[in-house]
Amino acid sequence: MTASVQDIMADPCVERFICYLRAERDASPHTISGYLLDIRQFAEHVWGVDSHPPYTWKRADRYAARKFLVGFQRAEMAPATTGRKVSSLRSFFRFLVREDCVSVNPFSGLLVPKRGRKLPRVLSVNEVGRLLQAPEEQLKKELKTARKPGDQAWAEYACARDTAILELLYSTGMRVGELASLDDGQVDYLSGVVKVRGKGKKERLCPFGRPAHRALRAAVERRDLFRAAPGKKGAAPALFLNRHGGRLTTRSVERLLKKYLASAGLHEGVSPHTLRHSFATHMLDAGADLRSVQELLGHASLSTTQIYTHVSVERLKEVYEQAHPRA
Repeated sequence: MTASVQDIMADPCVERFICYLRAERDASPHTISGYLLDIRQFAEHVWGVDSHPPYTWKRADRYAARKFLVGFQRAEMAPATTGRKVSSLRSFFRFLVREDCVSVNPFSGLLVPKRGRKLPRVLSVNEVGRLLQAPEEQLKKELKTARKPGDQAWAEYACARDTAILELLYSTGMRVGELASLDDGQVDYLSGVVKVRGKGKKERLCPFGRPAHRALRAAVERRDLFRAAPGKKGAAPALFLNRHGGRLTTRSVERLLKKYLASAGLHEGVSPHTLRHSFATHMLDAGADLRSVQELLGHASLSTTQIYTHVSVERLKEVYEQAHPRA
């Protein structure tokens, strides 16, 4: 039977490492879960799936680390996944070396496969416009079939909410997780900015445009009318709500986007993150400097933002090949 995450936490070295991640690196539960999964897989590789902690980490040598890496390569795992696992274990053993639990880091200097750099999918300005119109078109259909007053109130709020969500994602370039966690107090309508908490719990200010401003105002107004209906009680700190009055989840945002993609006739592979890619690419296409776009996206490294310059160059090449007589 495969050891569970709780089992691996019973190992004293792993427990100390997780405490270090929480206290010194302020790691999120999602990040910690990823570390535990990678450490558990390596422990199973070295000691077997039926093994239990505590483990003798000194026995994990460079040969075991290399064999672990080769196993993922043979399974044709994505280079990004393999690289992440090696990085996690390298950090774990670096901590063990620092704490004098082991003398050598078996993952130090271990080469990982290079990641293929895929250009992100980007919507054109026209396609974004069609997507932003989709909630209004959907509302017209739903009002024709609404049977009860509550159904109409919900349909009107859902339309206003979804329009605001799409406008905000494209206007700010924020991540879908950042959007789903927004509360009313994070939006400053007077200044036209929203405070978001991104990766590493870092806060940044995201400006939003006039269309997003109007959409947000309309969504909040409709939300409050919807909450005033019978059976809807309590405070509503969350900016976007589901039908039951709870906070809208990232998965719900992904589902509603799929619905509007179909009605707008757009590719089903588009995700909320595509709007983030589109935001960055359209900003650069219009002349924004790379550093500003980096700040708006909340990227820690400029190299992460530079992928969007490649997208813009690819667009220029397409135009060149279509228009130049000797392309």
